[in-house]
Amino acid sequence: MSKKGFVYLVGAGPGDPGLFTRKGEQVLKKAEVVIYDRLVSEKILALANPEAEFIYVGKASNQHTMPQEEINRLLVEKAAEGKIVVRLKGGDPFLFGRGGEEALYIREHGFDFEVIPGITSAIAVPAYAGIPVTHRDATSTLAIITGHEKPDKKESSIKWEHIATGAGTLVFLMGIENLEFICHHLVTNGRSPDTPVALIRWGTLPGQEVLTGTLADIADKVKQKAFKPPAVIVVGEVVTLREQLKWLENKPLWGKKIVVTRARAQASLLADKICALGGEAIEFPTISISPLSDLHLLDNALCNIEHYDWIIFTSVNAVQIFFERMKKCGIDIRDLKGINLCAIGPATREKLEDRGLKAEALPDEYRAEGILAMLESKIKRGQWVLLPRAKGARSLLPETLRRWGAHVNEIYLYEAVPMSSVSAENKEKILKGMVDYITFTSSSTVSNFVKILGRENIKGISGKVKIACIGPITAETAEKEGFRVDLVAKEYTIDGLLDAIIAAENV
Repeated sequence: MSKKGFVYLVGAGPGDPGLFTRKGEQVLKKAEVVIYDRLVSEKILALANPEAEFIYVGKASNQHTMPQEEINRLLVEKAAEGKIVVRLKGGDPFLFGRGGEEALYIREHGFDFEVIPGITSAIAVPAYAGIPVTHRDATSTLAIITGHEKPDKKESSIKWEHIATGAGTLVFLMGIENLEFICHHLVTNGRSPDTPVALIRWGTLPGQEVLTGTLADIADKVKQKAFKPPAVIVVGEVVTLREQLKWLENKPLWGKKIVVTRARAQASLLADKICALGGEAIEFPTISISPLSDLHLLDNALCNIEHYDWIIFTSVNAVQIFFERMKKCGIDIRDLKGINLCAIGPATREKLEDRGLKAEALPDEYRAEGILAMLESKIKRGQWVLLPRAKGARSLLPETLRRWGAHVNEIYLYEAVPMSSVSAENKEKILKGMVDYITFTSSSTVSNFVKILGRENIKGISGKVKIACIGPITAETAEKEGFRVDLVAKEYTIDGLLDAIIAAENV
């Protein structure tokens, strides 16, 4: 018996991927076909089943990649193939998203569907701009109206004589191109020309812009500022609360574009923290963490793990690969009992703690010098030290431990290899100096960044953009490569790096 297709109509929310619903994520992960619109975030699409077929049917102002009738037919066509189909729409599918039309067409053709609402931009976007759409002292009524209706339409579906004064707050979606028409009809139907108006472009995203005025002057301001769609229009006294309630622009890194050069698998932590602080994280991974194909030396060490007195972990990557290999070799974690564990920094220690293990030692300075300063009085002559680490790491640590009389088994688990492909768009932004900071979290990110961008471009980039390094070793590499280093973290961690950037912004 063949499988019957099914369609999910899913709202992707207003833009910020953090506002996507958990249920939406669940169905995306099992989708076999994803049919998506223009305003759906790449980060949301990245949550989908990677084996799914992705079909873009985006709509921009006056530009439709695919007419609605064809989208309807496509949904049924894919369902008829027995596929799980996700129709992913910006905002909410049933609020000016034509989800109702799609649902009727699907039902008429004998297929079932489910609607997964999304957070609507009509409420979320004003909230991100510090504008509550209702407020007890201003209004308790709200109307959400399409701004997309054409001025030359013979008969309007909007009852302007009722809308103009019938609700305290009016929110128009997709209306920037018709702004003069909207303002004219509101004023001629009784709304005061002095009524406050806010236009919010790219709401909930790092590039959010807000323009305020009144019904009388907002259209002229749009022309003066060359304010472009997409944007949400808010009309009403609640707009006056923005100066008191705006919060996104008050974040310490608001409006700052910060390049993250870490490997993609590690970049999310730094990128998420940048976004939480109001900045825009531009992911430009210069390296990829590649586990070595031959790990027989690690396997041998694991089979004789009881002979070691110390295991020193100098990175999160080393912890991850080490314990994955333990599991593959059938080594019980209880076999580590009695072995002293050392972690180079708090992130590495946290990875050990996630496995129920306690790092006996954590240096004050998160680099080889710090480990050595801490271990000098702890490691005894003749003790065995297992050092699982990256290929190409500095030799200071194993050489010094051996000089102390310790037996060091240094085993390479992975290497940082240059990225084979990078975003051409982000590369162009960096070359043109259209970013505020470039962050480097290791010497390998620096050297591979130079290989990707070209040594001849480094001086020019450094002159336009501030360079922030996680520690002195990374900074030294950057300076050797021709960068002018502006910031070095006092604490050699991601949080320390961000603290340094925030401090620089507050000078």
